[in-house]
Order: sequence, then C-alpha cells, then structure tokens
Amino acid sequence: MPFIEIERIEGKELIPGFEVRFIHSDTMTFAHWNIKAGAILPEHSHHHEQVAHVLEGKFELTIDGRTMVVEPGTVGIIPSNAVHSGRAITDCRILDVFYPIREDYRT
Repeated sequence: MPFIEIERIEGKELIPGFEVRFIHSDTMTFAHWNIKAGAILPEHSHHHEQVAHVLEGKFELTIDGRTMVVEPGTVGIIPSNAVHSGRAITDCRILDVFYPIREDYRT
C-alpha cells in the first residue's frame, strides 16, 4: 500500500494518555502519537534505534540521563539500547520512527 491516511487507522492507548497509530514499512515502524498533558512515559530501553520528532506541544524527554524540553522542530535521537523516558508538558503530537521494525507493535 503506497499511500496511507493516518486518521483512518484506529488509535490505541498503549500507555495511559498515549494514543498511537502505527504504520509499518518493510524495515521501519512509524508511530503517530497523540499525548495528553501530564502523561508519563516510563523509563525503558529497546534494541531499536528511534527518532522522535515533536510536531505539536512540549515534551520533556530524557535520553541516557540528559533531559531537554523538546518542541516542534526538535528531533530526539535515541540510540539502540539507550535508556529513555518522558513527560508531556502540554498536549503533544509526536512522530516516532523505529529501525528495525517494531514487531511487538504489529497488530
């Protein structure tokens, strides 16, 4: 399928306050998040590389002990196995890209 309308994908709440719509290519996973202000992303890590692009709002992101408030136009690069966590300061929209594909997120 060469074209996908994101809003036609059913959203899922994986973590309280984090609704996501997933798109998978052959090698990558794209996660389109709508996040409620105050929602917490618990500290975790995974073997996937991750790029987090803030589209709307303010999100406090911690990667390997370094914390920054990220806003639209800011990209967080999360290396493989890096410990990371976060907190939505405002309602947010974030696009995460994972490589390789997140098999655990396939439906």
